[in-house]
Amino acid sequence: MLTATFRFAARNRVMSYRALSSLSSNPAIKVLNNPNSPFTHVLSYLETEPPSERLAIGTTTANPPTPQSFSENPKFITILNEVVTEYGHEDEDLINQARAFASPGAFSIGAGGGVFFGAAKRPNKRPKRQGGSSAGDSSASAQTEAKGAGQARGGWVHLSDRRNPPDFGRIAWPEDILGSVEVDDTGTIIGKVQPSGTYRVLTNAGM
Repeated sequence: MLTATFRFAARNRVMSYRALSSLSSNPAIKVLNNPNSPFTHVLSYLETEPPSERLAIGTTTANPPTPQSFSENPKFITILNEVVTEYGHEDEDLINQARAFASPGAFSIGAGGGVFFGAAKRPNKRPKRQGGSSAGDSSASAQTEAKGAGQARGGWVHLSDRRNPPDFGRIAWPEDILGSVEVDDTGTIIGKVQPSGTYRVLTNAGM
């Protein structure tokens, strides 16, 4: 009798595991039944049933979810922003963008959406010598400008979702940007990532 009970319990666990489904576009996200609403599903990174309302990504009235059927969980967004702020500056893509600031060049936009500036050209305000050639001054000025043009300045780089990577030289869509961080002229990240406030968990490009 006891053996039969264990077999029944084990069979129930297997059936429960098999009933658990994931998003086809992102298998890491689980689709769970919503105990509070039989017509909706809970999306979560956790397999816990019943799902945690606080840790759930959100709910959807359709599977697969769409921007129209999906409702974000504000508590999850708060947690997400905290993680972005605490660890976003360690992201490999972000670090690679920051290194681009150490390269000389004029204003340009990096592959990940970073915006940075080359040194501005300074006008030569030194007056010409009367009765003499200004060739020496012009040569010195040209050398100074050439040297200055090779100096990079800092700017900002953006931490964006990989679901819809921007083309080279383009900035990611606001809905794909998790946050931004300042970078100095040596390619060093200054401080931590500031959440964008425009990021959307689900877009037409996926979740």
